[in-house]
Amino acid sequence: MILIVSVVMLLLEAGRSSSSSASGLENQIFQYIDLHQNEFIKILKEWVAVESDSVQPRLTQEVTRMMEIAAARLQALGATVELAQLGTSQLPDGQSLLLPPLILAELGKDPQKPTVCFYGHLDVQPAKKEDGWETDPYTLTESDGNLYGRGASDNKGPVLAWINAVETFKALKLDMPVNFKFIIEGLEEVGSPGLEKLIKDKNQLFFSDVDYIVISDNLWLSNRKPALTYGTRGSICFFVEVQGGERDLHSGTFGGIIHEPITDLIALLDSLVDISGRILIPGIYDDVSILTEEEKKLYESVEFDVEGHKNISGVKKFLYDNKEEILMNMWRYPSLSIHGIEGAFHEPGIKTVIPIRVIGKFSIRLVPHMNISIVEHQVKQYLEDIFSKRSSPNKLMVSVPLSAVPWLADINNTLYTAAKGAIKTVFGQDPDMIRDGSTIPIARMFQNITKKSVMMFPIGDADAGEHSQNEKISRSNYFQGTKLFATFFLEIAKLHEQLQEASTMKTTN
Repeated sequence: MILIVSVVMLLLEAGRSSSSSASGLENQIFQYIDLHQNEFIKILKEWVAVESDSVQPRLTQEVTRMMEIAAARLQALGATVELAQLGTSQLPDGQSLLLPPLILAELGKDPQKPTVCFYGHLDVQPAKKEDGWETDPYTLTESDGNLYGRGASDNKGPVLAWINAVETFKALKLDMPVNFKFIIEGLEEVGSPGLEKLIKDKNQLFFSDVDYIVISDNLWLSNRKPALTYGTRGSICFFVEVQGGERDLHSGTFGGIIHEPITDLIALLDSLVDISGRILIPGIYDDVSILTEEEKKLYESVEFDVEGHKNISGVKKFLYDNKEEILMNMWRYPSLSIHGIEGAFHEPGIKTVIPIRVIGKFSIRLVPHMNISIVEHQVKQYLEDIFSKRSSPNKLMVSVPLSAVPWLADINNTLYTAAKGAIKTVFGQDPDMIRDGSTIPIARMFQNITKKSVMMFPIGDADAGEHSQNEKISRSNYFQGTKLFATFFLEIAKLHEQLQEASTMKTTN
């Protein structure tokens, strides 16, 4: 009995220490979450045990089973749930494969309350213990305060944290501060086929009364300081093809007397960036927004371990030395990366052949307010000009197989204000305001189609190991994240009500 009381007191003390500025209601919520940690870990363990790997078609049934398990959990909370069908995909052998369904769920319809839609995914990347995992990737294992398992951070843990926060209000019989909607998919790791069409089809129905959309599918920048993500870079990929004659040639017979395609290609690729990493294509920086003093201050306050990031990369020196320049060139400026050459001999050893057709592959990470069609024109014009100066008889063709636009949110809107307030309450500090240098199309997709406010709201720390061996979410992040979401519900409800009152007063006056 004494032991049980001691454990309870420790949990209560943990809740108090993390919420010194919390209200009585918030403390009640935090204490419930602390007292039900084992239950919430048990559910995460059950979810991680499902091998919902969407990359391998043979595991499609497991992805479908995962979606059904999540749907049942939402139904148990009282949500109305639809398992929306996304159709079929064609396998390499010609067979059709029924895609896993997508969850559309709704809980609450009070017109006086805001409606918050949460997006997440329950499929995972492939994982095998022999890949270098220290534990079975599909057995959630706790060690040194971390919960290891595939999907623990990407994205089952954050999805469950949100659901656990909703469940806490239900269990305490508290009035739900907001109406909830959920859109949860099982194909994110393979590019979300069918998602964009479904959002468009459901825009006038499912999304019509949604006020805010929250995505929790990324990470903090550090291991200690919470973050809110307000922007991502876009991407445009290029194929640069140089075609010579009709067949590969022997370098002993033809070397020295022909214009070799790979020589042309290497010259073209070499002309794209200088030694400092600056893109040499004329006009490429014209539409990049000017750095303001307000934005500059955001980079100064961000917690970022330069040496740690360098160690992760395995390189000895970056192009830039200070934190601010590194972050800005990761997030707010475009970059160009060369990825490979198709058609050239790449096996071990020597093959003295002249490849007659080669394709160089590179991409440019786009930033607001760069336009995809303008960048495509600039790149093609530049490469054609460089190629013409070589007076080569070979043929040049430049194509764009893939592109995605960047995304940028207003950090002063209601969503971000509410999230900042929730982070201050739960963690006792202001968040880092960060961007992501990679391309995450889902945020821009939601924003463009629904015209709603969108926010990326991570709860995992920087070394969570998404897509890697030993993926994890720390025990602290899982439960502090659950508290954070619960507090956010209260904050967004309060701010939304204030906005409504201000709007009514303005209309009356």
